[in-house]
Amino acid sequence: MNLTSIRIITNDVKKLVNFYEQLTGITAIQYTEDFAELNAPSATLAIGSTRTLQLFGGDEVAKAAQNKTAIIEFIVKDVDADYDRLVQLFNDRIVIVQQPTVMPWGNKSLLLRDPDGNLINLFTPVTVEAIRKFEGTNR
Repeated sequence: MNLTSIRIITNDVKKLVNFYEQLTGITAIQYTEDFAELNAPSATLAIGSTRTLQLFGGDEVAKAAQNKTAIIEFIVKDVDADYDRLVQLFNDRIVIVQQPTVMPWGNKSLLLRDPDGNLINLFTPVTVEAIRKFEGTNR
């Protein structure tokens, strides 16, 4: 089994696509006004409108902007540089939950929220063990 994609359900595909394109530097493929994908080397971030829920069994399958359990994580070369870039890029439109902080497991992490309130963790391995764990990972 191989994890290939995470899908976010939203009321505003265009707004989230724009945010994630600016965050990642990856241009989304917009298949329809209701569905887009940002294809990274290791996985895809899909963004679907609430209208797509009908294809999966109805409106109650998922709720937009109500994530309280998942964190979308991106490994980056330099989390401090990304923090500076994002603060300048988004100015007062970005919600920083935690500035870059070294975690006990060896990653320096920046925690923020997307426009729908989903948590995002940008991290850079900084300890020998963490660096070794992610060797060969595209950053």
